[in-house]
Amino acid sequence: MRILHILDHSLPLQSGYTFRTRAIMKASQARGWQVAGVTGARQRTGASGWEESDGLSFYRSPGSAGGELRGLVGFARGIAAAVRAFRPDVLHAHSPALDALAAWPVAALHRLPLVYEIRAFWEDAAVGNGTGVEGSWRYRATRALENWAVARADAVAVICDGLKGDLLARGVAAEKLVVSPNGVDMALFGTPAPRDEALAATLGLSGDVIGFIGSFYPYEGLDDLIAAMPMLVAARPDATLLLVGGGPAERDLRAQAAASPVADRIRFTGRMPHGEVERYYGVVDILAYPRKAMRLTELVTPLKPLEAMAQGRLVAASDVGGHRELIRDGETGTLFPPGDPVALAGALAGLLAERGGWDARRARARQFVETERNWSSNIARYDPVYQRLIGAARKANPWSRQPVQA
Repeated sequence: MRILHILDHSLPLQSGYTFRTRAIMKASQARGWQVAGVTGARQRTGASGWEESDGLSFYRSPGSAGGELRGLVGFARGIAAAVRAFRPDVLHAHSPALDALAAWPVAALHRLPLVYEIRAFWEDAAVGNGTGVEGSWRYRATRALENWAVARADAVAVICDGLKGDLLARGVAAEKLVVSPNGVDMALFGTPAPRDEALAATLGLSGDVIGFIGSFYPYEGLDDLIAAMPMLVAARPDATLLLVGGGPAERDLRAQAAASPVADRIRFTGRMPHGEVERYYGVVDILAYPRKAMRLTELVTPLKPLEAMAQGRLVAASDVGGHRELIRDGETGTLFPPGDPVALAGALAGLLAERGGWDARRARARQFVETERNWSSNIARYDPVYQRLIGAARKANPWSRQPVQA
């Protein structure tokens, strides 16, 4: 099979989006499928044509000035160019909905099946990022566009049961949906990282270390984590908070931390290259994920807690729907009420006081990732969908097993 992935952006840019894409494409290659990607204007490479990154091939569409409509036209032309060069059996468009919108006319022209994969509803992601308001005209228009893309795709993949349930409630047929959950490429993690004493010394870390590694968006609830630190330090005087990453909320978080009575117990590192992140996991005792309660976090599962479990780290997370799909409270992690710094501090202090059970919990969490969230097995969920769609396309067009030329 030859699968062309239509993407908002990709490697070498680094984000949860690009890491999931990398995992999908690498696992597809290991299965014997031929894969390539095509990216839109957000990639901002400055040039069009084919480019290789981490052993994966991507076609860079030229950017188009003049607003979203011209950008869509330019992206569709880029997708068409990639189709002519790569000759795929399936187009697999990933969020946001604009990617599916650009891919749809190309799929129709070339008589190719179109899979649309939703990693988060675009309208809810805008609310979470602080660029949208739930219920606004823009929110409703974006939701309508999402529904339009779902209706025209031949199959729809979602990353979790929360998104599937929401689409079922919108009237989407169950047989059109497949859940392809967030997963981890265990080949990248292997043996959990040992504690890097040199790094710990450089960062001034000793005693209990609570950490967050990821992007600093308002919905991540890092303000609650900072607010919990004075209470945690009162219970565990040698506790330190390590915040690795950056993002839209960083300035406010740094200001909040500077004003904290335990400012000396809070460290910011800034963004780190992906190849360096494993070292930082190795100096953290507990990874904390205090997401706020909202539609985005109730419906969507994050990737970072899975990476932490694969790294053999303890995980504490807010009790929202996306976390409940990943964490069994008291078995593979700890859940605490969202938006409650007091409860957060209490959960962390309690977990730090129970070191005797850490090894067993770490082992259970890593086993969960290995058996239920490993991309080497997750990738098989796409196989029956691809096979069914390719078979239907060839039956409808028996004289051409490859896409026609424009």
